[in-house]
Amino acid sequence: MQPVTDKLFGAVLGHPIGHSQSPALHNAAYTALGAPFNYVARDLQLPELAGFLAQVRADGNWYGLSVTMPLKNEAAMLVDELTPVAAAVGAVNTIVPRRDGTGGTRLVGDNTDVAGIVNALRHAGVGQRPRAAILGGGGTAVSAIAALGQLHATDITLFVRNAHKAAGTLHVAAALGVGVVLESFDAAAGKLAGFDVIISTLPPHGADGLAGEFAGIGATVQDGALLLDVAYDPWPSALAQVWQAAGGTVVAGIEMLLYQGVEQVKLFSEAGGLGTLDTVQIGDVINVMCDAIGVHRRDSHEQNMAG
Repeated sequence: MQPVTDKLFGAVLGHPIGHSQSPALHNAAYTALGAPFNYVARDLQLPELAGFLAQVRADGNWYGLSVTMPLKNEAAMLVDELTPVAAAVGAVNTIVPRRDGTGGTRLVGDNTDVAGIVNALRHAGVGQRPRAAILGGGGTAVSAIAALGQLHATDITLFVRNAHKAAGTLHVAAALGVGVVLESFDAAAGKLAGFDVIISTLPPHGADGLAGEFAGIGATVQDGALLLDVAYDPWPSALAQVWQAAGGTVVAGIEMLLYQGVEQVKLFSEAGGLGTLDTVQIGDVINVMCDAIGVHRRDSHEQNMAG
């Protein structure tokens, strides 16, 4: 554990990154904890990531990095070590710098997206052994598969535009022991109403066309059917609007962001020298993070995190 100094830095990495609410979430948490941590958004594209991580190792004054699209899979190949969950899914959304025995810095890749999805769906009242579908086949889709596996989902269907690009995702699903059926994205609109849980891992506006098709069908969904759309800006998304209009329940992507962010704050606080956060500190962090992004129901969130 490295000592707390006045020169510790953190960031969320991705492209585009201007819409990210991670800086608001993290800075609210560190202010509440009294930590001298500076957290910013850094716009990075794939060719720039290796050089940036090399600089982080050399600087030695970083406490953590959040990683978003399109860098999650690349980050898994560039860090020095992977946690079991990150190794299993092959995608990293969290990088924790650790001092090694020689005075250098090793970068440990983790994945808190899985916990974020699980807790967001549990908070929304997901049922036992749900029949589930995932839209998209990238890094977040892999995390969604792992999360649905933890929720004991059955009949998981992955709707993708390019089956070839989804081969790696299916390989990870098999390694996790989670059964997944691959279907064309073109068939999604006519089938969504039959699922208990839909997780859209598409980027902002990526499901707009699908939303229009689904609305045109005029389908109604079963009572309690959940849609988690991880793209939270703009909100509500077109898909969220038509799902709700069809009688379904919408889980905002900002809820997933909240839950995965709390897990990141725990990891970054330890890496930055604050030690392990206690229950009271975690409760305070959840409160201020909810305020920062306009999410309420604090008591419910605290109980869910405790469970």
